[in-house]
Amino acid sequence: MADKTEKATPKRREEARAKGQVARSMDLNGAVVLLAGLFAMSAAGAAIVDRMGSFMRWALTAAANPNDAVSDKGAGHALLIGLQQVGLCVAPIAAAAMIAGIVVNLAQTGVRPTPKALKPDPRRLNPISGIKNIFGLNGIVEAIKSIVKVSVVGAIVAQMLVPKLRSFGAMVGMEPVQLGSDLASNAFAVAKRAAIAYLLIGIADVFYQRYRHEKSLRMDHQEIKDESKQQQLPAEVRGAIRRRQQAASRARMMEAVPTADVVITNPTHYAVALKYESGHAAPVVVAKGADIIAARIREIARENHVPLVPDPPLARSLHRSVEVGQQIPEDLFGAVAQVLAYVYRMAGRRGVGV
Repeated sequence: MADKTEKATPKRREEARAKGQVARSMDLNGAVVLLAGLFAMSAAGAAIVDRMGSFMRWALTAAANPNDAVSDKGAGHALLIGLQQVGLCVAPIAAAAMIAGIVVNLAQTGVRPTPKALKPDPRRLNPISGIKNIFGLNGIVEAIKSIVKVSVVGAIVAQMLVPKLRSFGAMVGMEPVQLGSDLASNAFAVAKRAAIAYLLIGIADVFYQRYRHEKSLRMDHQEIKDESKQQQLPAEVRGAIRRRQQAASRARMMEAVPTADVVITNPTHYAVALKYESGHAAPVVVAKGADIIAARIREIARENHVPLVPDPPLARSLHRSVEVGQQIPEDLFGAVAQVLAYVYRMAGRRGVGV
């Protein structure tokens, strides 16, 4: 494999962005959301305390009336008021966190939508790729990052909290209001420093994610040459090459139909040929098509005695979600297994009959 040492071309970057592949730091997102929530809590803290204090006084007064306290109307009304007050207290903090999350995401990725990124991709369910991500270089880097984050934030919290441990003894006998105020002030100061440290880690992670993204987009000399040739060709020539490539791909697909174990049909609009080989986790789609192509697949299957099994829902699902050469997704394992079991069972009966 050629070394990919060249920077990505604008076309390569555009294709990656269309697939949703952009440099984004989740640590920065989390830090900004946390800081926004803390600042909102600081700004609205007094109002939240007053609101909850008023509700508690009202609730205690209502509970002092035996008739209202034990009635369904009184209990239900108190619960409704309580939920309403909690919602009003949480609303400004949640709104600030939500707005901050949207803004920091847009700042990193831009406002251009990427619908291809929302398209289901069965390859994302591949367990082998998941294991490589966990135990590969990326997994090791993420583990080191997590250790560094916990260590740095923990050290900052400990540095601020340990000197204050001696002063906690002086709080014995303090008025409840003053005690609550001091504890809240200390807790907020610790949380603010931890959030600022997390923000610095997030900023550093932005540069790492950009480096990693640029590295993933690198190209070799041959890829750049091929792309340059494609761009220099007239549109008519590029269209002819594309049609020729499609025709060659379709011909290879038709050649694979006789090797299939079964062809699942709609029965007239779709046809999907599946092949199962030992060593594979699931059957592979070796051919698929709609209308005219589906008819040709069915014709070749009949000529080569490949079983045709009509199953419209399964045929539509396979045609829509699986490309040629890919394994079927996990959510279709059960349906395909039933079809293959039926095919093997019928093939066994024919063999016995012979």
